[in-house]
Amino acid sequence: MQYPICIEWGDENTAIGIQIPDIPGAVTAGDTFEEAYNAAVEIAHIMLQEMAADGDTIPMPTSAALHRGNPEFADMGWGMLDLDISPYMGKTEKVNVTLPGYVIQRIDRYVREHNVKSRSSFLADAAMEKLVRQ
Repeated sequence: MQYPICIEWGDENTAIGIQIPDIPGAVTAGDTFEEAYNAAVEIAHIMLQEMAADGDTIPMPTSAALHRGNPEFADMGWGMLDLDISPYMGKTEKVNVTLPGYVIQRIDRYVREHNVKSRSSFLADAAMEKLVRQ
């Protein structure tokens, strides 16, 4: 899933800060953008793991446009953080799905070309994205 991140650009005296508005408490920083981004990935996984362990609902990403209107994020840059949230969604279950061959071919091609973990991962992400938009 792709979560919007807001970026507070630092300078030679201030670190670069990153917040993930959809994951409460997910705030971090680094001396370079790369360090801050990697720290954001790490804090996101820590926060999601804690939420899952506590039985809390895993927050789904919302549109960056929704957050940009928030005065708390005024004058910040924006980006996206791609997170695999499947480890926090509970135990996996096997289902039998029937799809047209053409759709399966397109899914498999997308999985190969975009370095997606598996067909199942692709289908789970696509389903969650659809459900989030509802």
